[in-house]
Amino acid sequence: MLLIYVHKITPRVSYTLRHICKRILGIEVELTSKIETFIAHDGPKFSYGKKPLGKELYFQSVDLLFEHGITDTDITVYSWEDTKCFFPVKNEASALPFDIFSATFYLLSRYEEYLPHVKDDLGRFPATESLGYTEDFLQDPVVDIWAYRLCDLLKSKYPDIVINLGSFSIRPIVKVSQTFIYKQKGVVRSVGASLRDVLKLRFRRLIDRLKVLSGFMKDPYDTFDLLIEFQKHKKRDLLVVFGLGDYSSYEKNINFNKQAHQSVIKHVSDYIDVGLKVSYEAIDNVSVLKKEKKRIESIFNRQLKHCVCSFYKLKLPEAYRNFIELEIENDFSMGYPDHVGFRAGTCTPFLFYDLDYEVQTPLLVHSFYFTSEALSHHRTSASLTFKINTYIDKIKKVNGCFMPVFSNDLFSDLQHEQYWKSVYELIWNYDDE
Repeated sequence: MLLIYVHKITPRVSYTLRHICKRILGIEVELTSKIETFIAHDGPKFSYGKKPLGKELYFQSVDLLFEHGITDTDITVYSWEDTKCFFPVKNEASALPFDIFSATFYLLSRYEEYLPHVKDDLGRFPATESLGYTEDFLQDPVVDIWAYRLCDLLKSKYPDIVINLGSFSIRPIVKVSQTFIYKQKGVVRSVGASLRDVLKLRFRRLIDRLKVLSGFMKDPYDTFDLLIEFQKHKKRDLLVVFGLGDYSSYEKNINFNKQAHQSVIKHVSDYIDVGLKVSYEAIDNVSVLKKEKKRIESIFNRQLKHCVCSFYKLKLPEAYRNFIELEIENDFSMGYPDHVGFRAGTCTPFLFYDLDYEVQTPLLVHSFYFTSEALSHHRTSASLTFKINTYIDKIKKVNGCFMPVFSNDLFSDLQHEQYWKSVYELIWNYDDE
């Protein structure tokens, strides 16, 4: 057991130290504010504060974890070893030249998203407003890199310390905005779409539509058997999220009551984890979210545990409070749709910390690394393969979770290059060892 002395154990202190030590490094940890308890402990220990107690392993703090509320402060980022860091400290007794815990909390809590910033056209916090983007560490899991440096210091000081590091994993996400492209759209939508095909001279598309509607061809977006075959060949924690929102300018999926739609969801859920792609309207409206949650639960007859926000429109803290209110356990929206990297600086799942209420919540946040849209400028399988292997190597070094996001239409023959299937297969069959 690792004992940590802190002069004042605040919710921020407890949250951050337990995340780094327990969730990332697998070390059993206990916090104390009693000097005599710390001195009497003869096992692994360190202190965290403004100054050391003696000659113990010591990490100097800045004020962030002992504050309440949000303060807009200038942050200076600098290079350190082979990574970046911020919140520098000056006490030479400190084992690290920066406050690893405050820097971690700043990123995990999404502190910067509570500060004034310029939103994009959909009201989202854009990558270009983030510290990771402006200081060029967005693509690195800096929180995990820092934690592993802390691990090295602990092992050097206490060779017998019990550390249970996690293992590298791959967890693809497939989002389903449209279960079918032609099938089950209804007479009005099908006739209207056919007329548009004629007017725009898309005759191949029109022929395919007619073949699907007459039963002579499988709908191109119905690629779910392919996903199931991959899962049967090599089991992974794949997550498929279906959109069940009402039809709108943002949501184009077929009616959730359609039998064919429900059959697909049930079939997929027999082999793969299924979640909800929260509609654009439901992200900010808990009553709409509750309705969509009931819809998917009535289809696969189990409690909804996983969700992803449509368009990754993650407004904090409101969206997460709604998830918590409805007892949704896991969110997979933490990332940027148009940039590769870690929005929260980590490849390890973490509990959401509500800065307004200063409380750790039960919602587990999972960070995706890229969406297929973010890599759309790569036009060949070879180019994508090289980049993805580079990304995986970074995450594998810290035993993190590599989480790419795809969509079911990527695997169709309708409008996308065939390389997406080979890229998905490459990731799926990657040797985790």
